[in-house]
Amino acid sequence: MTIIYIHGFGSSGQGGKASLFREYFEEEIIAPSLSYVPKLAIDTLEQLIELLLEKDEKIGLVGSSLGGYYSIYLANKYDLKAVLINPAIYPYKTLDKVGMCMNYYDGTSFEVSSEHLQTLKSLEVHDLDNQANFLTLLQTEDEVLDYTEAVEKLSQSELVIEEGGNHSFENIESYFRKIYSFLDS
Repeated sequence: MTIIYIHGFGSSGQGGKASLFREYFEEEIIAPSLSYVPKLAIDTLEQLIELLLEKDEKIGLVGSSLGGYYSIYLANKYDLKAVLINPAIYPYKTLDKVGMCMNYYDGTSFEVSSEHLQTLKSLEVHDLDNQANFLTLLQTEDEVLDYTEAVEKLSQSELVIEEGGNHSFENIESYFRKIYSFLDS
């Protein structure tokens, strides 16, 4: 099985959480550094998924924050299993007032444009009929996103709601075995 780790907004495939996943899953994981431009990020992920599907690879997605939003779209499109970690549910609203931003990993700056927000809105999956394909991991003290939006949207998924925590999901490594067995089942 190949696991694709999809990082969050302003992060990187070399970020802290991606590094933890890479350390644990070793050769089974791909953690690309994606463009801040949603159209390019999705295009990169679709090409990667299609390449792996051509090789008859079993694919599982793990998406954090904005990566969770992308994972919902991709899992729905390709009928894949996905683990969502504090996923963004309405990033086109969350990022609406953002403007200039900094990449947390390399310090480069970039701007969120109205075109980016339009692209994000176009990726929204309204009818999630395959919620059994999702494991949703939430912490209630997420300081960036309202976890109840994910509870509402993904109510039929396998939900794990931890009191406390934060947006980056404290102690995510304690879920690695569960993540693997969910994606591999």
